[in-house]
Amino acid sequence: MLIFDSLETGPLMTNCYIVGDSETKEAVVVDPGGHVGAILSALDRHELKCKYIINTHTHFDHVGGNKDLKEATGAEILVHQAETAWLKDIERQAMMFGVSGASSPPADRTIDEGDTVKVGSIELKVLHTPGHSPGSVSLVIEGEDKILVGDLVFAGSIGRTDLPGGSLKTLINSVKNKIYPYPDSTKLYSGHGPVTTLGRERRHNPFLTGEYL
Repeated sequence: MLIFDSLETGPLMTNCYIVGDSETKEAVVVDPGGHVGAILSALDRHELKCKYIINTHTHFDHVGGNKDLKEATGAEILVHQAETAWLKDIERQAMMFGVSGASSPPADRTIDEGDTVKVGSIELKVLHTPGHSPGSVSLVIEGEDKILVGDLVFAGSIGRTDLPGGSLKTLINSVKNKIYPYPDSTKLYSGHGPVTTLGRERRHNPFLTGEYL
């Protein structure tokens, strides 16, 4: 049975998601932005063991907890191939925003479109959804009407595309080609802010309806 939890972490209050199997007690932690003690407490509360750390992309606010969480759990770090080099540049990224950022270990392996990450009976299907960054991925929790979209799309907005490797056209295409095929009832869990639904964003998000473009 699925265990699903979230908490805000790091200097930009990034949504960190815990996805686990209640039977095997294996879990994935997605986008640990920091506050690793709180993440570990949440894992302990659910009696889960972190097997994988997945970064939907490698901007500093999504990877700040990689090092400490990996050291505490031995979990493998998984990112898209296009993001691997960026993990070496986390501290400089953070300095651009006027904050300090922890360095990250390198990725243990890469993930790409169509891959499946498994923890027990729980499967997370990988979608390559660039636009906010070249190697941004979204994670579909199979059978659960849940997609973890990182900074691809937010409730009423989209991820910024003015950072290196960003592209507004690419981002919109990612949403419409990779996310739109799912039912309107699908819940979208973003990297920042509240949960929303695909139907709500399809109908009312001004960046997707074309109102702001």
